[in-house]
Amino acid sequence: MLDKFHTNTNILGILGHPIKHTYSPFMHNLASELLKLDYIYLPFDVPQDSLKDALKGVLALGIKGFNVTLPFKEMILSYLHSVSEEAAIIGSVNTVVNELGKLTGYNTDAAGVYESLLPYKEDFSGLEVSVIGSGGAARAVLYTLLRNFRPGKINIINRTEQKAESLKEYFSEKMKFSNIESYELFPHNVIPVLNSSKLIINTTTIGMSPEIDDSPVNATKAFKQDQIVFDIVYNPAETKFLQMAKSEGATTINGIKMLVSQGAKAFELWTGQQMPYEAVYDAVRKHLEP
Repeated sequence: MLDKFHTNTNILGILGHPIKHTYSPFMHNLASELLKLDYIYLPFDVPQDSLKDALKGVLALGIKGFNVTLPFKEMILSYLHSVSEEAAIIGSVNTVVNELGKLTGYNTDAAGVYESLLPYKEDFSGLEVSVIGSGGAARAVLYTLLRNFRPGKINIINRTEQKAESLKEYFSEKMKFSNIESYELFPHNVIPVLNSSKLIINTTTIGMSPEIDDSPVNATKAFKQDQIVFDIVYNPAETKFLQMAKSEGATTINGIKMLVSQGAKAFELWTGQQMPYEAVYDAVRKHLEP
């Protein structure tokens, strides 16, 4: 019986608020089980004003590494000892490695975005793209688009136009790309912008379970047949946003591949092992798709 007791288990986790929706524990614990690694991944619901204290706890407990989700992806930068090149450019962190008490931040969301869009590269390269949202996920999307896909034009659409404008100025300077426009998310004003886009990406959490009747865009005429529409939300697998796009004949991409791809990169950073991608992807997809 004693061989069933673990005295040297490595702890991983995710910090965010709220946190109940996350599938990361399912994904990472399955990967560890399949590889027979002594790791456990736990969700930590951290109030927004308690991030500094939570990170003290991470160091005190020797937690090996963790993911970061809303609302901490940008906030955490000031508490880390170092950040990777891509995280520094993006200005957002979603993965942290604790190495001998030193916290290093990475952005594996960029890898998730890349893997999700790569099959469609030739379809939208050099054309107009619209990105809805201005948070940490939007930053990873913009970085990946500009570094790997070089669209002809990018529209940043957000509820607060000032935040969209700020993001426009930031990436115009950082990535040396001038053809970026910012817009406020007003239904009537934004429809022509979306209609002119070959690729539309929702980077917000609008429409995520349990608020499945919500969508950042509520008019089917915003979409058309020859478009590609990507929603980074993975639960539900087909959001209202994607349902509307599909009803107009658009090609749709859900957030499951992004979830697993960014998770695989994080898993490798923490464990030094490659995640058994196909097995994990199939398991997550079966849980999330109807």
